[in-house]
Amino acid sequence: MKKNVTLKQRKDLEGKMAKVFKGNIEGLSTELQEILVDDLVTAFQNRINVLIRVQEKRSY
Repeated sequence: MKKNVTLKQRKDLEGKMAKVFKGNIEGLSTELQEILVDDLVTAFQNRINVLIRVQEKRSY
């Protein structure tokens, strides 16, 4: 089962990650900050999907 998120949920997650990492990314331009946060959210979603699949395979 793949966990899909809505566009609103993704934007919310991007906002939360940007807030958490603000101190670490403030030296980057706005454009690079947006790219990095987008990449972080994508990696996070991909990791969750992998872990869900692993868990499902162990649960049979």
